[in-house]
Amino acid sequence: MSIDLLDAVPWLRRYAGATFVIKAGGDLVDRPEWRDGIARDVAALHRLGVKVVLVHGGGPQLDRAASERGIAERKVAGRRVTSPELIVAAAEVWRGRVALEVVQALARQGEAGVSVSGAEGGLIRAKVRAPRRVTDDDGREIEVDYGRVGDVERVDPAVLKALLAAGVVPVITPLAYSRDGSVLNVNADTVAASVAVAIGASKLVLLTRAPGILSDPDDPTSVLHVTDPKALDRLEGLGVLTGGMRPKIAAIQSALSGGVPRAHVVDGRRAGALLEEVFTNAGSGTLVLP
Repeated sequence: MSIDLLDAVPWLRRYAGATFVIKAGGDLVDRPEWRDGIARDVAALHRLGVKVVLVHGGGPQLDRAASERGIAERKVAGRRVTSPELIVAAAEVWRGRVALEVVQALARQGEAGVSVSGAEGGLIRAKVRAPRRVTDDDGREIEVDYGRVGDVERVDPAVLKALLAAGVVPVITPLAYSRDGSVLNVNADTVAASVAVAIGASKLVLLTRAPGILSDPDDPTSVLHVTDPKALDRLEGLGVLTGGMRPKIAAIQSALSGGVPRAHVVDGRRAGALLEEVFTNAGSGTLVLP
C-alpha cells in the first residue's frame, strides 16, 4: 500500500466523523489472512475518525454446515434458496462462529467490535419473499420460491447509533425477523445497503474477491474505476454482471437511490486496498456515483 499523506489530507478532513458501512463477503472472512487484513483497514479507518459498521457474509461457512448436516442447497441468480433446516444452520453458524471470528480479528487490532444479528433488538424487519420470476445465469426465466428469505421492510438504526456513539464497531449478521418473529435470511449486500440508507452513511463499501467491477469478467485488468447506475444497467443487459455480482449491483443501486452519496467495490483480499480507495485520488477499486 502506498498513500501520499499530503494527497490524503483533504479526504481525511472530509470523512472525519462520517459513517461508512462496509460489507465483507463470507469467503473473505473465512480466510484468517484476509479477515485480519480487513480488520487492520477497519481499525485504521476508526482511528482516523471514521465510524464503521461492518456487515459480514457467510456463504462458504453455511455451505459447509449444510454439507455436514446433509441439507440440500440451491442458488438462483446469485441468491440462496433457504429451507427451514438451512435457516437454523445459518443462525447457529453465522451468529455463533463467523461473527465471533470477526470480532476477535478486530480485538487483535485493538478495536472493540460488538456482534449483533439483524434479528435482534428490532434492528432489521423483513417480510418473506414471495415467489418471483427471475432470469437465471443461463438466461432462462423461471419462477423461484426462495423459502425463508426476507426482503427488508424496515431498519431501526437506534441500536447501531448507540454502539457507534460508544466508540465500538457493530458487526452485523445478515439475519432479520418477520412480523411473526420468525428468523429470515437476508442477502448481506442487501443488509449493508439498507443499513447504509437508514443511518445516513457517507459510503457503502462492498469488499469482494475481485479488484472491482469488471467490464470483462474474464479480464481482471478491466476494472471500471468510476461508473454510475446507468452504465451498470447496460453491463447487466449485456450479461456481463452475473452470479454473486448481481445482488451487489442491486444493493449499490438501492443505496444510491436511498441517498448514500458514494458506493465502492474493493478487493478485500489485499490489506490496504480499502484505505487506498478512500484516501487517494487514484483509488484501488470501483467508485459508483449517483
